[in-house]
Order: sequence, then C-alpha cells, then structure tokens
Amino acid sequence: MKYTLGAYAASPNHSGWSPELETAFYNELKALPNIKGLEHPFLGSLHAHDDSWFLTNINPQWDYVFTCIPGIMNALGQNPQFGLASDNEAGRQAAIQFMQQACAAIGKLNAHLGRQAVTAIQIQTAPARHKAVSSKAALKASLEALLQWDWQGARIVIEHCDALVDSHAPSKGFLTLGDELEVITQLNTKQQLGMVINWGRSVFETRRVEGAIEHINAAQAAGLLSGVMFSGVSDKDSEYGAWRDSHQPPTQSDLIPNGEPGSWMTEQAIHQCLAACNAAELAVLGAKIGIRPHDASIEQRIAIIRDTLAILDRYFNIT
Repeated sequence: MKYTLGAYAASPNHSGWSPELETAFYNELKALPNIKGLEHPFLGSLHAHDDSWFLTNINPQWDYVFTCIPGIMNALGQNPQFGLASDNEAGRQAAIQFMQQACAAIGKLNAHLGRQAVTAIQIQTAPARHKAVSSKAALKASLEALLQWDWQGARIVIEHCDALVDSHAPSKGFLTLGDELEVITQLNTKQQLGMVINWGRSVFETRRVEGAIEHINAAQAAGLLSGVMFSGVSDKDSEYGAWRDSHQPPTQSDLIPNGEPGSWMTEQAIHQCLAACNAAELAVLGAKIGIRPHDASIEQRIAIIRDTLAILDRYFNIT
C-alpha cells in the first residue's frame, strides 16, 4: 500500500520560507517508498510561496489531494463570515471565489504533469458557528455552483472538522457531520461528492477515541466515505498543546520509538479505524503529522513520518 501524506504539517519551514531547507525535506520524502502522493495545502495559489519551486521539486509520479483548510483558516482570520456554508452572502461568495482559485491551481498542476494528477479536493464547511451563522442551505447552494465547474477528475470531498458542541470550546466549530452528509446525499446523483474523516478532528469533537470510528461508520452507512486521514490529538499539555488540532504523531511505543507519549492515537486505534471500513479502496488514505520541537532536524521529521506510515503498513501486512 501507498499513502497520501500531509507533508506540509511536518515541514521544517514552520515559519518563513527557505527553499533550500524545503528542497532537502522533499528529497527525503521522495525517497520514501510508501508515499502515493501529497495532501497539498491550498492558500490561494498553487504553492504558498513559490509555484515554480513546487513544480520543480515534486515527484512527478505522485498524486495530489488538495486541502483548503489552511486558506480557509487564514480567510476566517480576516472575515469571520467567510465560508461555503455561510448565511452571509458576501462571505459565501468570497469562499466560492477562493474555490475558483483552487480549481485554477489544480489545472496548473495537471497541465505541468500532463495528466489528471489531482485526485480530490478537500473542502471544509466554514464559517465557525460560534462566530457567524451557517446552514445546510448555504452549503448546498455553494456545492451546486462548484459542481458546475471542470475539476479535471478531482473529486470534491468534505473533510469533516470538529462541529460546534455545547461541552467544550471548538477548534473549528463548523457544520455537524449529519448536516454535511445530508447535503452531500441530496446532491450526489453523479457520485461527484464524498466525505473524508480526519481522526484527530473527530476525536477532538467527541472527546472519545471511539468518536473517529463512529464518524467513519456514519459516512460509510451513507455510502459517502471517501477517505480517512490520521492525525493525533491529546488532553495532555505538551508542546503540541492540550486539545489542539496540532496533528500529533501516534503514541510512542516499542514499535513507534519516534511517537508522542501523550497522543491518544495509538496503533490499536488506527487499526480499528482501518478495520471499520474498506480501507484499501478509499480514494484518500494517509496521515498528516505535525512535528515538535519546531527546530527538529529533517532526519527527525522523516523518522516520525516513517514510523507513522509503518503503522498503516503493519495493518495491511497482517490483513
């Protein structure tokens, strides 16, 4: 098996931009045998710093899954009404314009590689509901617009982020999984839409490890599960922070020497999620891991990535 890697979360360029440092990081990524491709962050252009650098340094054989969450969070910092699910029409139209830029970036990458290399684009149902009003109706209207465009083979998938709940402060606070599944079901006559579950965001929302499996089961029962991405979370106050969407690595163990001691994302929890679905058939399957300390070497970063992907490999080797 090969996996989609959210490598941007593990980049040594955690602040600022050094193309030399990123090139060294990408050279190590290209040497990993079990990477199918990248979960690529979209912030408004193909690459946040340098499109030409990106096109020069990627592995041309990789496939790509765009994720809009970095750009969405930046936009929300400027305009809390921004989002595809926003009841504020100006905020909704701003999000649609952002998605037009994403569609153009997909076209640029595909044209460079001479194939439909972008297999999916992950969208998220902003705005944050504790700061602005959102609805299923607004999301449906936005998706109806997006479905009219030529995505060059990229499937539009909603990545579920933590919904606004009464029990604790949100990280994202977007629409509920049930609302998202309902809207997709209404529009999915041509099977162009799907749902991706992010382990850490589902556990953040539910405050239970079982919450990730429950969300996987719900998406699967609706016939909409398109992917699972593994990033960890914890209630422990560490460099990653307690209950923060900081993409913690899996729990440290004898088999995972480069893990994070306080992480709730154990090898058993990962394998249970894989067993809950037809994991090998998912369009998106992989991990997005943040690295602490921020000044960790590239070798340390690659070691953590390698250990994380080894957990997935062990599941498929057993089954």
